[in-house]
Amino acid sequence: MIEIIILGRGGQGAQTAGNQLARAFFAKGQFVQTFSTYGGARRGTPVTSSLRVDSRPIRLRCDITRATGLLCFDDSLLDDAFLALAADDALIMVNSARTSQALTFKGRPSIIALDGKAIARRNDMGKVVNSALLGGFVTALGQPDIDTMCRIIEENAPAKKAQNVASCREAHDLMANMAEGV
Repeated sequence: MIEIIILGRGGQGAQTAGNQLARAFFAKGQFVQTFSTYGGARRGTPVTSSLRVDSRPIRLRCDITRATGLLCFDDSLLDDAFLALAADDALIMVNSARTSQALTFKGRPSIIALDGKAIARRNDMGKVVNSALLGGFVTALGQPDIDTMCRIIEENAPAKKAQNVASCREAHDLMANMAEGV
């Protein structure tokens, strides 16, 4: 079972990203369970979107405590409490203009920094980073495939469909090049 927690601030699109990621896994024939937590239920307060993915029905009904992957929309939210939710070998990605080396925490040297904001700006998306972060995250996770993720984003984006897809693909390409050492 894959367990993922997406953390952001209200209004950043973390909930939308969680729903789109769940739809992409579902489109690949996986069983998906998704749930959200809203801090103060207003813009700017921390919110989480959590999902479980498995090849069989998911019966678990509890919070995720050892996530396979963490995706953080705002590096100011990255702290020991959030990182404690990750399994030892978890994929941890954070939206940050800082380098991965600058984002080291006790026992977590392998945090991947992805500048989703810069990617979004280059693709005429302003501050909307969720499509870029999803492209990078699914590439680093290895699933679902980028074509499925882009199709789901295109189908569900309320506006700027081409720009959302371009952001997703640019982040995918960047992560793929990083993996190849380019």
